[in-house]
Amino acid sequence: MLKPCNFRLKKAFYLTVSCALFTCFSYGVEVTPDADNKIRDDAQVFQGEKKEENKERKYIYDPSGKTDPFKPFIVTQEEKAAKEREKPRTYLETLELSQLSLSVIVIGESGKWAMVKDSKDDGHVIKEGTPIGTSGGVVYKIQPGEVIIREEFINFRGEKDFRDVSKKTISDKE
Repeated sequence: MLKPCNFRLKKAFYLTVSCALFTCFSYGVEVTPDADNKIRDDAQVFQGEKKEENKERKYIYDPSGKTDPFKPFIVTQEEKAAKEREKPRTYLETLELSQLSLSVIVIGESGKWAMVKDSKDDGHVIKEGTPIGTSGGVVYKIQPGEVIIREEFINFRGEKDFRDVSKKTISDKE
């Protein structure tokens, strides 16, 4: 009688040999030159159709109505430099608002005027719409006791926004 371990070894040996023979002889296909050319032609036709499909389905990005994903949130230095390059047209546009003090406000039937003094104690007459300050400010409103100056600036989102700066007369500050 055969021992059980020998029987298992023989069984495993026969199984591996039969699998090897099966794979060697069952998958062999004779390739003729005609069959090979037919396969190549089919592959070229298939690739040609695929190329034509790719040409027809080409995607084009349309950015209209969408935010630009490549535009930085923070204003670039070039835009700041361009704004700084704008030359001031009047003497009041060369001064900071902190260098000016409001001394007199005149409100009459003919209009509203105010007088601001610079650090040299020179007086300058302003009215609504007068450009003033280095930040591109404009006299927005003249009221009894104060002048409101509106400055345009760019916020952190890159949008233009307005800031109101109030200048009060010396007697109203105390």
